[in-house]
Amino acid sequence: MTIPVLPCVSMPETLAFYGALGFEVTHQQTRPNVYAATRRGEVHLHFMGMKNLDPRQAYSTCLVIVPEVEHLHGTFAEGLRRAYGKLPTAGLPRISRMKKGQSRFTVVDVAGNSVVFIKRNAPDDYDEGAAGSHPDSHLGRALRAAARLRDFKNDDDAAARVLDRALARSEPAAPIERARALAARLEIAVAVGDEARARTLRAEIDELPLSGEDSAQIRAELDAVDALERARR
Repeated sequence: MTIPVLPCVSMPETLAFYGALGFEVTHQQTRPNVYAATRRGEVHLHFMGMKNLDPRQAYSTCLVIVPEVEHLHGTFAEGLRRAYGKLPTAGLPRISRMKKGQSRFTVVDVAGNSVVFIKRNAPDDYDEGAAGSHPDSHLGRALRAAARLRDFKNDDDAAARVLDRALARSEPAAPIERARALAARLEIAVAVGDEARARTLRAEIDELPLSGEDSAQIRAELDAVDALERARR
């Protein structure tokens, strides 16, 4: 068994955060050094106190391989919502968003540690929303790049920039392609609390000449965005 030991600034805050995720404390000490051990089923995470740690500059990461991720993400999200009053999807701490069929998600704790939960036997490279779902157009490539940045690197700012650049280009695109890119950008705007940008994006989606079938596809994506917006309130 390999157990990661992650740094923390405040052990009580760190243990409270992981407690909201369902981890139990199996050991805790303050002398000769600050240290604690937690466990959730077969997943063990240990923590050590580190003075002068800046959570905003933290880079500690560990991967956790689990049988499934969608239900686990839902359980974590509900625990965090109860603990913090809303779902934290930006800042510290936070949990990345989860779409149906996604193979991984990231939890960033109060000390800035990233814990990535990955479905067992998931592909090494990003294939969710690959070419079969998004055409090889500039918007399709932007959608794939943004998804990698958002879901693998947990970098909403970079993902937003990629989508903004693609949406600003004057190249012709099918309405459904533009709608998907706008919906992806809308999700980020909602996650980071940019209400003005979210309203603008929704208005642009509403103005697109979508067919009935295309409207149904986009409606499913917008329903997920609506659920995220409700969870953040």
